[in-house]
Amino acid sequence: MRRQRNAKIIATLGPASSDTKTIQALFEAGADVFRFNFSHGSHADHQARYEIVRAVERKLGRPIAILADLQGPKLRIGTFAEGRITLTAGSEFVLDCDTSPGTVQRVCLPHPELFEVIAPGQSLLLDDGKLHLQVLASDGQRICTRVITGGPLSDRKGVNVPDAVLPIPVLTEKDRRDLAFALSLGVDWVALSFVQRPEDLLEARELVGGRASLMTKLEKPQALDQLEEIVRLSDAVMVARGDLGVELPPERVPGAQKRILRACRQHGKPSIVATQMLESMIAAPTPTRAEASDVASAIYDGADAVMLSAESASGSFPVQAVSMMDRIIIEVEHDPLYRNLIDAQYELPMPTRGDAICSALRNVTNIIGAAATVTYTTSGHTSLRAARERPTAPILSITPNLAIARRLALVWGVHSTVSADVHNVDEMVATAARVAREEGFAQSGDQIAITAGMPFGQPGSTNLLRIAEIEA
Repeated sequence: MRRQRNAKIIATLGPASSDTKTIQALFEAGADVFRFNFSHGSHADHQARYEIVRAVERKLGRPIAILADLQGPKLRIGTFAEGRITLTAGSEFVLDCDTSPGTVQRVCLPHPELFEVIAPGQSLLLDDGKLHLQVLASDGQRICTRVITGGPLSDRKGVNVPDAVLPIPVLTEKDRRDLAFALSLGVDWVALSFVQRPEDLLEARELVGGRASLMTKLEKPQALDQLEEIVRLSDAVMVARGDLGVELPPERVPGAQKRILRACRQHGKPSIVATQMLESMIAAPTPTRAEASDVASAIYDGADAVMLSAESASGSFPVQAVSMMDRIIIEVEHDPLYRNLIDAQYELPMPTRGDAICSALRNVTNIIGAAATVTYTTSGHTSLRAARERPTAPILSITPNLAIARRLALVWGVHSTVSADVHNVDEMVATAARVAREEGFAQSGDQIAITAGMPFGQPGSTNLLRIAEIEA
């Protein structure tokens, strides 16, 4: 099941992709990671899908990563007496603490913490930005606004506040329950929604306690003000263009995406581009040319992974969407311009032994034309730092830890495998050669470049680089 590409594909599971046949087909079509969206579905739904993914993993013999995406503190208005109203541009509209059904003049905003930070002149965006309100006054109980862009508004639509840092925890009570459940299942990654500050990551990190890797979803403009620190504290970062595209003007989203990907490359953290990538394939068997270009642009920019949401979760063509994304990535990575752009984005290694070895590994791979770079890793760190270098040869990652192998399935260029610990250099070389041959990366006469740490099995000790030839 060797992929013929470096960038990875995340596919969201949902009503259209909950049976064994479809999930296996999604993996065979190219999905490397399955996302469980905890904004939808019950715990029973997620558990059933989890068991199917693990069964497919055992059947096909390839580590598969599972991402639990927490809903986060999504802000929503209350309900209306008639279920729906229409706001007219120029009219006034009030959001208040009154829980009674709303009218064309007012509606409940059941988030009292917002009333203290909203100030005149700020904007409120409703229903994914379709409606725009400008704040006239706020007294702690009522927010009076003027409608700038009107339109229909129905029950429980979302509220975005692009101009303020909100005093709300990144983990709601629902998120805490979902997190505990996801960790009890054994998910590999946990995604935090609506991160605003570096501090938002600390509590989640403590609750996760090393049982999964932590992914930050960047969907608030305020997070961009502290991007470097947020990336540093994350294990991976997702450019979540849904809400980010609501709170930022559309013309600023591409630049923000490039800036985030660059910061992730600099820090050696996997980056994911998500939302509306092949949106039209929810209902059509082929994407628009603009969507294909969008996916391609993310790959040219060096993203570790691209993600499908409703396309694979609830669309009519989930397998075709994954297959299309696979084909786009392969086409881009075979373009000579791709390697030029990836090399142009090169970041100097950090002054550590691990980075020095992985930088040398990149150079050696290029010079000798190695068929594969082989990384032995206990914690995943060596494979991550090797991926940061973006070598020309695929990264064959060998670890004795299945949980680490699964997490690395998200990372650019990494083909993740599980093998018993080695105890000396001869055993290391023999195992690397055997796995490279078995996994289809090398054949007799090919050279491979191997990196590991001595003493073997000790995390964070990358200090060894070896070149070996595959014997007949």
